[in-house]
Amino acid sequence: MRLSKKARNRISEAILLVIAAIAGSFLIGFSLHRGSNHTLQFLAGAVFTVSLIWVIRVWLDPDRVRASQSDAMLSLASQTFNAIRGGLNAKNAQRVCDVLLPATDATAVAITDTKVILGYAGVDKDLNVTGAPIRTFATAEVIDDGQIRVLYSADEIGFPVVRGKINAAIITPLLVSDKPVGTLKFYYPKASKVTETQQSIARGFSDLISTQVAASALEEQKKLATSMELKALQYQINPHFLFNTINTISSFIRTDPAKARELLREFATFYRRALEDSKDMIPLAREVDQTARYLQFEIARFGEDRLALETDIPEDLADLCVPAFMVQPLVENSVRHAMPRSGCLHITISARRENEDDLAISIGDDGVGMSEEALARIKSPGASSDNLGIAVRNINDRVHGFYGADSHMYVESAEGEGTTTTLFLKHGCTTHVDMPK
Repeated sequence: MRLSKKARNRISEAILLVIAAIAGSFLIGFSLHRGSNHTLQFLAGAVFTVSLIWVIRVWLDPDRVRASQSDAMLSLASQTFNAIRGGLNAKNAQRVCDVLLPATDATAVAITDTKVILGYAGVDKDLNVTGAPIRTFATAEVIDDGQIRVLYSADEIGFPVVRGKINAAIITPLLVSDKPVGTLKFYYPKASKVTETQQSIARGFSDLISTQVAASALEEQKKLATSMELKALQYQINPHFLFNTINTISSFIRTDPAKARELLREFATFYRRALEDSKDMIPLAREVDQTARYLQFEIARFGEDRLALETDIPEDLADLCVPAFMVQPLVENSVRHAMPRSGCLHITISARRENEDDLAISIGDDGVGMSEEALARIKSPGASSDNLGIAVRNINDRVHGFYGADSHMYVESAEGEGTTTTLFLKHGCTTHVDMPK
């Protein structure tokens, strides 16, 4: 096995230290005994001196020093990145302050938003509690103009009457889209501690935190957009389905009251579940169960000789997390667009593993199918304005939003043979939830 350069260097250093130690022992022994061989004493001294000089040279090698500093900064950056993951809030800000304080010459580190202190570590912590208003006018100025401030006295910092042990500071803005959303502050006991190195560290970590805060904001916006798309799709489809179902139940009141009562109970359960499942992720079995409940009303409307459903969800996949309202729109599309003029439309919902961690959910029917032109139209983003194309595009976008660009939806169809839509969810088999009781 070939050793890395770093490992070889460490072995060389260890050997040199051992040689220096042995030579030093001989040198001490010769010195304590009169009449010792002067030649051997000289050689031991020479070996000890050369070994020691070489070890010092290796330790002070510029490349080694830079590598050591780089390793330390990368480790610190990684810790800071993990601490601020999830956005700029009091818990994350405090974690960042606790990470950065021991790694700098600062006597205190603080993070604020535009109004209050979010995190503080170091001296005068009792004067800077989480949630307290920002105390210094220098911080307010940084928030106002987004420019870094390097301050060499307590007066420049702008503390109120109650002051502590802080007499210098570096205050950097936290920027998202060039707009200040807070500050990162390094406090020092005296001006001489504010070096170019400390200023570089402050700028670097300010940029790092700003980038992560911006990434968290984008992630939150993406989740919000996904949730809004889900609600919009629910509201878009529900009124159409609502009126048809009410009419169906009304017709059974006269001809089959028992059936009408059963459908009414199921209808109430359906809508209660629809409201409960408006969150991001639900168990796959619950999504399929809700879809089957929806189809029950359509079967009541069209007749059992016109619609049938078959499901195949393995037990080990039933409690996997999937986005809510992902399967039902595709089944509804089958009912609305694939129903033949006569005979029964068979709809299937199945799930299977793909490559161990990935999940594939298929919704198929044996209906009228689509021409190649129609299939191409619904696959083209923005090209289709009919309900089928809108639903397919919406679900495809949500698949990407939840599972990433490697996940996708694939539609197969042929005229007179039916349509199968498969959702390929990357790492869709890695998240489980407890099934509701």
